[in-house]
Amino acid sequence: MSAPTTSTSPIERSDLEAKLRELRGGVSHTRQSATNTLVTVGIVVAAGVLAAAFLWGRRKGRGRATVVEVRRI
Repeated sequence: MSAPTTSTSPIERSDLEAKLRELRGGVSHTRQSATNTLVTVGIVVAAGVLAAAFLWGRRKGRGRATVVEVRRI
């Protein structure tokens, strides 16, 4: 935060607009950075869940595999 000014001139509309634009720009940058991070984390988690499900299903499939023997008479 900035220190209060002791200027005697009144605060004008342009001063308020400039300050709000400055704040909005900082928030937009922070939001975009956080969104990129969340998307990356989401992709990594989804890939991990898919890999775990694949490996778990593969392991279960091996244990229950039925061996069928065909004999000709």
